[in-house]
Amino acid sequence: MKKTSIILLIIILSTNIIRSQSSTRIPPEKPKLIVGIIIEQMRHDYINRYWDKFGEGGFKRLLNEGTYCKNANFNYLFTQTAVGHATIATGTTPSYHGIVSEEWYVRLKDKVINCVLDDKEKTIGGSYEAGRMSPRQLLTTTIGDEIRLASFGKSKVIAISLQGKSAILSAGQTANAAYWFDDESGKWVSSSYYMKDLPAWATSFNEKKFADIYMTRSWETKFPLAEYVNRCLPDDNKYEIGIEGKRTFPYNLTQMGSIYKNKKKFSLLRYTPFGNTYTKDFAIQAIVSDSLGKDDYTDMLTVSFSATEFIGQNFGPESVEMMDAFIKLDEDIEHFLNFLDQEIGKQNILVYLTSDHGAAQNPDYLADKGISVGYFSQNAALSLLKSYLNAVYGRGDWVKSYYAQQLFLNRDLIEDSKLNLADFQQKVAQFLLQFTGVANTVTATTLQTAYFPDGVYSKIQKSYNQKRSGDVLINLDPGWIEKNGTTTSHNSSYAYDAQVPLIWYGWKVKRATINEIVDMTDIAPTISYFLNISSPNASVGKPILGLVGQ
Repeated sequence: MKKTSIILLIIILSTNIIRSQSSTRIPPEKPKLIVGIIIEQMRHDYINRYWDKFGEGGFKRLLNEGTYCKNANFNYLFTQTAVGHATIATGTTPSYHGIVSEEWYVRLKDKVINCVLDDKEKTIGGSYEAGRMSPRQLLTTTIGDEIRLASFGKSKVIAISLQGKSAILSAGQTANAAYWFDDESGKWVSSSYYMKDLPAWATSFNEKKFADIYMTRSWETKFPLAEYVNRCLPDDNKYEIGIEGKRTFPYNLTQMGSIYKNKKKFSLLRYTPFGNTYTKDFAIQAIVSDSLGKDDYTDMLTVSFSATEFIGQNFGPESVEMMDAFIKLDEDIEHFLNFLDQEIGKQNILVYLTSDHGAAQNPDYLADKGISVGYFSQNAALSLLKSYLNAVYGRGDWVKSYYAQQLFLNRDLIEDSKLNLADFQQKVAQFLLQFTGVANTVTATTLQTAYFPDGVYSKIQKSYNQKRSGDVLINLDPGWIEKNGTTTSHNSSYAYDAQVPLIWYGWKVKRATINEIVDMTDIAPTISYFLNISSPNASVGKPILGLVGQ
C-alpha cells in the first residue's frame, strides 16, 4: 500500500509539473512585449545571398520558426531612412505622417529644417548638440503612441538606434524614452523631450565605457576571404570609398580612431559591425532594467541596427564588408533572440524584423558591366536651370532650395512678378525632364489637383505633403542615383530600394510564407489588430492575415 501511494504521489507530482511547464509555453491572449528589429539598408536579396554563411539561430531561426512576408514593399517614392522609420511606426504614408524627407524647406521661416532637430530641446547625457531633437515634426501617432494611450500610460515604449532620427520616429510622441549614440562622447544619449535625466541604469551602462573597449578592436572577416568569392566583389576594388580612406581588411580601430589628446573618433563604430553589437548590448540592458514584458501591460521596444546603413554607403551592396557585417549581425540577432526567449519567453514576445529601405547597386559597377545607368548631377542641373529661368523671366533668385529630388521655388518672387505659379512649376518640370537620368518630373499643382490610383505617379503622390514637399518632384531612371559622394544611395520606388524583408516571430506566429504583396504600412495596424487597440490615427494599412495559428 505504501509503495502504491508513493507511486501515485510521484505520478500526480509529475503530471502537475508537466502541466505547469506546458502552461508556461501557452501564448497569452496578448504578447507581453513587441520587439521591432529594423535593419537599415537591408536589401531583400541579402537573406538568400548570405544564407549558407548564417548560423542556425539568427536569420535562419526567424525564417524556420516564423512567418516570412516575401513580397513586402514601401509604396512611395522617397525611400529615405527617416521616412521609412516613420512609415513603419505610423502605418501611413509620408503624405499623412509628414516626414517627407530627411530635410525640407519651410517657406514661412525661409530656412531648411531637419526632420527631428529641435532647438527647444537639450541633450540628456552627452555632448551639447547630440540630443537636441524631438518627434514634433511627426504629424500622426505611432503604434507605440497607441499602445501607451490604450493602457493609459502603463505600457512602456522605448526605441534605440545609433541614429537619433531612427529612434525618435520609431518611438513616437508619447514614448517613455528614445536613445541614440553620441559620436563625441561614445555614450547613449536622449533628449529633454523625453526625460530630465538619464535613468540610473543608462548612466551606469555608459560609465562602463563599452565604446572605448570596441575602439580597441580590429574588424576582421569571420571567414577567410576566399569564402566570400562569388557573393561579393574583391576586397580591394575601385567602387568603394572605405573608412578613413582605407578599404581593405583588417580595420584596426585603435590606429584609425585616435585623434588628439587621447580622444577617440567614436563615429568609426557606425561603420563597423561593433556599432550593431553595441546597440544590441544596450537594448538587452534596457529590457532588463526597465522590466519590459514583465507585467500585464504590453510593452514595445524598437531596435534599429544602423551600422549597415553606413557600411553600405561607403562600401556598397556588392562588398565583402557588407556581407561580413550581415554575418556578424546574424550572430547578434541570435544572441538577442536567445536572451528574449530566456528572459521573457518566446510565447510572450512578438518580433517583427524588417528594414527602412534597400539600396541601389553602384552605378559605376553596373556601367562597367554594360548597363545603362549613371549619376544625376543635381548641382549641374540646378546651375543650368537657374540660367534658363534668368533668361526667360529675368534675373532673380527663382530657386530657394533643393534636397533629394525635390525643388523648392521662390513663390514670393513669382507672385511679385505676377507670374502664374502652376505655369512656372510646369516650365521648371519640363526643363528638368530633359536631363539624362530623369524619368519623370511632377509639379505640386498636378499632385494637388489630380488623383493617380496606381503606377509611379501614385507613389510620388504618396510621398507628397502639400505643406512640406517641393514645387517639383523628380523621379530618376532605374539604377540612377544622385551624385552625393557615397558608393550607393536609396531614394526611389524601384524594387532594389522599396522591397525589403519582413519576418514575424514568436507569440502565436506560425511557420509560413506569405507570397502576396504586403505594404509596409500594414505593420502597425497588424500589431493594433493583435492587441485589440486603435491603429495609429492616420493609418492606411490593413492587418496582415495568416500570421497566427489557431
